[in-house]
Amino acid sequence: MKHILPAVLLALAAALPAHAEDPRPLRIGWVQAMANAPALIAEEKGYFRDEGLNVELKGFGDGPVIQQAVAGGEIDVAYIGAPPVYQWAARGLEAKIIAKVNYGQAAVIAKTDGPIHALSDLKGKRLAGVNRGSGMDVLLRGYVLKEAAGLSPDADLALSQMPVGNMNAALDTGVVDAAFLWEPFISQSVLRGAGRVVFDVNGALPGYPWYVIAAPAKTLKERPDDLVKLLRANSMAVAFLREHPEEADRIIAQSFKLESLTAADGSIVPPEAIVTEARKRLGWSAEIEPSDRAFIQRLIDYSVALGFQKRLNVDDIIDDSFAAKAAVQR
Repeated sequence: MKHILPAVLLALAAALPAHAEDPRPLRIGWVQAMANAPALIAEEKGYFRDEGLNVELKGFGDGPVIQQAVAGGEIDVAYIGAPPVYQWAARGLEAKIIAKVNYGQAAVIAKTDGPIHALSDLKGKRLAGVNRGSGMDVLLRGYVLKEAAGLSPDADLALSQMPVGNMNAALDTGVVDAAFLWEPFISQSVLRGAGRVVFDVNGALPGYPWYVIAAPAKTLKERPDDLVKLLRANSMAVAFLREHPEEADRIIAQSFKLESLTAADGSIVPPEAIVTEARKRLGWSAEIEPSDRAFIQRLIDYSVALGFQKRLNVDDIIDDSFAAKAAVQR
């Protein structure tokens, strides 16, 4: 009898799966920006569920707030801009970029009937930007103003900081002469006939990466299988955005509660047309290309030159292993 019990236990153990399903939901934080649409598409179309992944999708206003949530253990993985990830690393919070989400999204716009037609016209003018030291601020100061325009962000123009949601009103009322913002705010201004694109960053740097999927060390170690499932769902969402643009645009417009606009000629612009217009300046891709690594390193170097952080190597914050497993299992 004493020999039978161990045999039964061994048989039961053999029947159990090698890796028991983690009962905890994967808590996904995402910056609620149109360019991060794969997160909401994966939820809306059931791709997370199809992968057997139980998720809690939590929206945030910007990367710094997500950083606080990651550091506080409130979320497990994030759809976030690349700059916050290397900024975390510079401050000692270990995390890795494991996939790409999108490319493009930012532009400088000015009043349609105003005097600004090129970046050089910004000299001596008032430009709206976001918080100093943020990822978009690094892109604006390091690339758009210093490199592309040849201007000093601190000496050649008045650079003010405000929430992106306030920028179109500030432009309309003459509080600022131009604004550096992202979608859908660019398209809303353009389609109303109030603003025109002066400088499209994706036009100057085609395919530049912005939002990525990043996870802290704890999640990388404890939930690798769930991260692989997440990347498969993300890839399906990216494919849907590319292959079914009309349906995807409707989902995005509804999710972001976009409203119809009145164009300068009095015609009504439906909400999904705002998303269609935004696609001129952004798109979606899941694979991290060599050019993406080079651009993120460029952003790191801008941050260092601007005095925001110490230098890092981009290879220290990217882990391709999860994407490789997701590709094999797809």
